[in-house]
Amino acid sequence: MDHPEYTAFVLVVGLIAAAVAQWRGWRPSLRIALAVGVGLRLLLLVSASADSWQPVDFSEGFKPAGLAILHHQDPVLATQGSWHFLPMIPYFYALVLATGLPWEIAGRLCTIVADVVLIVLVGRLAGKKHEALARFQYACNPIALMIAVIHAQVEPIALVFLVGAYLVARSTRDADRSAHGAMNAAWAGALFGFALSAKSWPIILLPIVLAMLPTWRQRLYGLVAAGAVPFFFLVTLPLVVDTSWSNMLNVARYLGEVRPIVGEWGWTAVMTGGDWRLASTAATIGQVILYSTLLLVMWLWWRSDRIDQTSAILLAFMVVTPRMGAQYLLWFVPFLCARPTRWSRPAMTVAAVWAGLGYIYLTQFDDNGWWKNHEWWAISSLAVIPFLVLAMPWGRRVSRPAKEVTVPEAELVGAGR
Repeated sequence: MDHPEYTAFVLVVGLIAAAVAQWRGWRPSLRIALAVGVGLRLLLLVSASADSWQPVDFSEGFKPAGLAILHHQDPVLATQGSWHFLPMIPYFYALVLATGLPWEIAGRLCTIVADVVLIVLVGRLAGKKHEALARFQYACNPIALMIAVIHAQVEPIALVFLVGAYLVARSTRDADRSAHGAMNAAWAGALFGFALSAKSWPIILLPIVLAMLPTWRQRLYGLVAAGAVPFFFLVTLPLVVDTSWSNMLNVARYLGEVRPIVGEWGWTAVMTGGDWRLASTAATIGQVILYSTLLLVMWLWWRSDRIDQTSAILLAFMVVTPRMGAQYLLWFVPFLCARPTRWSRPAMTVAAVWAGLGYIYLTQFDDNGWWKNHEWWAISSLAVIPFLVLAMPWGRRVSRPAKEVTVPEAELVGAGR
């Protein structure tokens, strides 16, 4: 990274602004939140797009996937599985590349726009009483800034559809149980399907979205719609690119593929000494631990507010996962901003510092220096995990009456002090 001091300064400004807003009890308007959010993202875009360092997956995975669509090639096969998701995002990449913009800018537009929309949606997820503070804190969040702009990972795109699905599903509770309620359920499922078409990880939250729908018939509509969208992107691919139905079998091998690469985070970083390693046995054992933990957490928080349940599931994922990328840390941020806990602000701050060391400090070294410093950086993730555990909404595992549990004002405003 060519401008580490500048980048760090922008991120620290965002961190301080969010902390002061909570401390002072500010309630900035939507216009101010959007102005601050867009301003911080544009400041980072200036340096990130001009930087000689670009994330490996951004330049060697995402760009070839977009170029493949422009050349009527299958993005999965053309990248030899480097892009191993559905073609929805490569379609976006192809559109912005067709404008002639440099990839360093074009490849970041999709994620920045999605992240700006998330500012609004996070506020609505929080509810009217806490909407202003929640959206401002997301607008300033350093994790969101790094993932959306510096890394340009597609997490904001998956999250904008996922949060949208939550909002529509929640509104269905208040709709009548006739045609309007059925339409809302179908829209909630379709939005979830778009999230799943961007990245595969939202699938772990499908039971939560379906549970938010009030009737079994509406849940069936939501489930069908959630599956129809990814199926649409898959079966229409031969109509967009030069491929055959037989090639679709090869594409299917890559979709949602989880390569057994460990050593970036947590217990696998200790096991490998902080080195990346293909370890199928550790990855398999880790997957069993992961899915068992997610099922346990889903059960423990089943009677809680669905947003709290989601935060608990995603934080638990980070605690035990055998395979990790810094971009995963964005998963829980919209939900913790919407319904913070007493430890959510310290947890997001520590996670941002850890991710910032990876994005800013480690990129100051050549290849050998990067690998050497990666060892202590990966192992240092152990210092982040206890904060993520503390940030889980432990005090909200309560029986939920007909209406959602109301979080005390003191807990929401005082969270993170």
